[in-house]
Amino acid sequence: MEFINALISLINPSVLMFLLVGVFLGSLIGTLPGLTATMGIALLVPLTFWLDSTSGFAMLIGLWNSAIWSGGISAILINTPGTPASIMTTLDGYELTKKGKARLALDINTVGSVFGGLFSTLILIIFAFPLSKVTLKFGPPEYFSLGVFGLTMMIAIGGTTLAKSLTMGIAGLLIATIGSDAVVGAQRFTFGNINLIQGINFIAMLIGALGLSEILYQIATREFFGNRDTNIKFGDEKINLSILKKIFLPSVASSGVGIIVGAIPAAGGDIASIISYGQAKKLSKNPQEYGKGSLVGLAISCVTNNSVIGGALITMLTLGIPGDTVTAILIGALISYGVQPGAQMFTNNAALVYTIMCLMILANIIILIYGLLMTRVMSKFLKLKKEYIWASVIVFSLIGSYALQYSLFDVSIMLLFSLLGLIAKINDYPLGPFILGFLLEPIIEANFNRSLVLSYGSMNFLWSRPITVLFLGFSIISVLISMVIEIRNKKRNI
Repeated sequence: MEFINALISLINPSVLMFLLVGVFLGSLIGTLPGLTATMGIALLVPLTFWLDSTSGFAMLIGLWNSAIWSGGISAILINTPGTPASIMTTLDGYELTKKGKARLALDINTVGSVFGGLFSTLILIIFAFPLSKVTLKFGPPEYFSLGVFGLTMMIAIGGTTLAKSLTMGIAGLLIATIGSDAVVGAQRFTFGNINLIQGINFIAMLIGALGLSEILYQIATREFFGNRDTNIKFGDEKINLSILKKIFLPSVASSGVGIIVGAIPAAGGDIASIISYGQAKKLSKNPQEYGKGSLVGLAISCVTNNSVIGGALITMLTLGIPGDTVTAILIGALISYGVQPGAQMFTNNAALVYTIMCLMILANIIILIYGLLMTRVMSKFLKLKKEYIWASVIVFSLIGSYALQYSLFDVSIMLLFSLLGLIAKINDYPLGPFILGFLLEPIIEANFNRSLVLSYGSMNFLWSRPITVLFLGFSIISVLISMVIEIRNKKRNI
């Protein structure tokens, strides 16, 4: 009943307007290669602080779902993924475009993305509340081990080398210690600066590290999408009932993969789509069709991309642990609204949980209509000059970081981390472990200290509680597996 009430409450002009704005902005960000959903969310969050939580999350949820979906547009039309999650979409999508079937490919991208989004939302609705009841039984030792597990997963699959991922994860942990100690209130690494007593502003840091740094990187390396030839033959073939029947069962299976991978801390749409596509190809009766314009192969990649969102939300809402960098930003947004993600959210802020679920449904319905009617028009986004995009992002970065607390110090923090992010990108150091380390440090430190207090200074909580042992075991295994894979890959390259 509460779910129905939440859904009805969202059907008002104000919320729908903000949701539409989010969907439009997401379609622009996703279509243009070089701009990511993470960047868009990071830039938009400061602007949502002026709104109520429902309207703010309407924009964020709309942008997130839309950006992941529209990342497939450039992947299909110009063989360049708009977002990392659309990497696998290029394989069959662009082949269909070359065959004069761009319209059909874009329709499959829209329908598949919406199916994945709605299916994962359904799983979120069914399992989120029961899982939250389980996590209510978690104590400080369990949350400490969970935080460690989330961090090690990000380090293990953070890209590049394990050493670089580990370095960035530790850096994030150290930066997060700046400010006042959570237990005794003592100042740490503030150097007498009153602006640092509360620590580094998370959102300002995100805007710089994930938003402005990307633009600076494009300018520095000349890696940009440029002005491309968009004289594409769309064709007249549309998606129909026979095609829907053909892709339905593979889409269901791919949604399941996306949800599971999305629920794993640090895993994202790119990893999920690679796993899903690879498994589907192995199990297919016609594997030779994959990569050559397969409708099923295209549908699988598109469905998986958006089903990850529901899985990531399960982890974020029930455990308070980000499934990826986007949910890390959303956790920051929730905290700014005075809401702490995790099991307690389902009892103290159940209405907001239902609202987020309903926004997922409405966002995907809007994307379905918008995508089927406006995709051809959206392809014109690819003609936008790179200089206009760069200038817009720089302006939003400056305004957004200042608007957080009307503080020039936050602007300086944003600029500092944009430079650090640029250096990291140039040297191929992943930013994901850094962001997650920053976010998880308070959880790890606070619950470690509480565990010590509860065990009277003894470390036996590390091995005396089954769930704690399980998460810590998974942490060790994930790092060991990553080390083995890295060593094997180095031997192969020799």
